[in-house]
This record gives sequence, structure tokens and C-alpha cells, in this order.
Amino acid sequence: MSKTALFVRHRAQPGRRDEFVRVWEKYVKPRAEANPAHEAYFFCLDAADPDVVGVFQLYSSPEALREFLSGAWYAEYMREVAQVVAAPPEILPASLYWAKPGA
Repeated sequence: MSKTALFVRHRAQPGRRDEFVRVWEKYVKPRAEANPAHEAYFFCLDAADPDVVGVFQLYSSPEALREFLSGAWYAEYMREVAQVVAAPPEILPASLYWAKPGA
């Protein structure tokens, strides 16, 4: 399989996770929804830590991942989100090995 996955963990500044979510909704959500190369996208609010967001993304290929992140909008998103995060995101790229059908 040539599909590429990303596990991402974002830490907002204390008490600013809702602001992080709003920035994500402004920039990333509409582009992920419109992107056919995003085969799966899960945006999760950590139940144990009120400042953490976890994201899982599955792209159809490594090229699709690079293309998505190379959009002109991405630099603007990064500038705006930098105002509310405590640190850069933890990003764990992975190659898809197996998926449950229909997932």
C-alpha cells in the first residue's frame, strides 16, 4: 500500500484549546473536507488533557500529503495557530499496513 498516515498531537496554551479548534476549523477542516486525497481524517479532543488535540489523517499517497501541506494557505494557518499553541505539534508519519474495510 502506498497510503500515508499522520498521527499529530497538538498542545494548546493552557485554556486555549477552543481557540485552536476555531483556527483549525477556519483553515484545515474545509480543505480536508474538499480534498479527495484525504481518505480519513479524525480530529479528536483529548479526554484526559483539556489542552491537547489528537489528529489522525490518511492520505492516498505520500505525494498527496506533500501537496496538501504545500498550499499557500498553510503558512497563514501556521502563523495564526502559533498564537495559541504551547509548542510545535508532535508529528508521527506512518505507512498504512492494514485497515479494516469500510474504515
